[in-house]
Amino acid sequence: MKKEILSIKYQICQEFELGEDEKKLIEKAKAATLTSYSPYSGFAVGAAILLQNGEIISGSNQENAAYPSGTCAERCAMFYTNARYPETPIRAIAIAARKSDGEYTTSPITPCGSCRQVLIETEHRFHQNIRIILYGSHEIYITEKAGDLLPFQFDGSSM
Repeated sequence: MKKEILSIKYQICQEFELGEDEKKLIEKAKAATLTSYSPYSGFAVGAAILLQNGEIISGSNQENAAYPSGTCAERCAMFYTNARYPETPIRAIAIAARKSDGEYTTSPITPCGSCRQVLIETEHRFHQNIRIILYGSHEIYITEKAGDLLPFQFDGSSM
């Protein structure tokens, strides 16, 4: 039996080390947490997407008593972006979260499996990597592509 080791590349940084576009995207993701409807979990998540044309689209998690009828911030933002700008590639997405006490998480949160799959599909749709910026008040994680978050991925070539 052959064994392999799987590793991913990601950066850990502080906000002051980022460029202005990245800082702006994080601020939009943090602001999007304020539009979250999360009365059940008390966990507000915001996502902001930077398009190739410079536009920024935001979304937030929207919960529902009839779980799983709600949606995550990443998919909220991504589906709206793809519907509104179907021909415009996505350069980056920033994700931030606030706990029920109103404070941002100290460590970054990562997208759920469904959101990772949507990110992968969007990368394949536009034949372009999406930079993933995961905000935490004490540290920020950055990957250069969604594939780093979902190394064994299912896409159109799998069918």
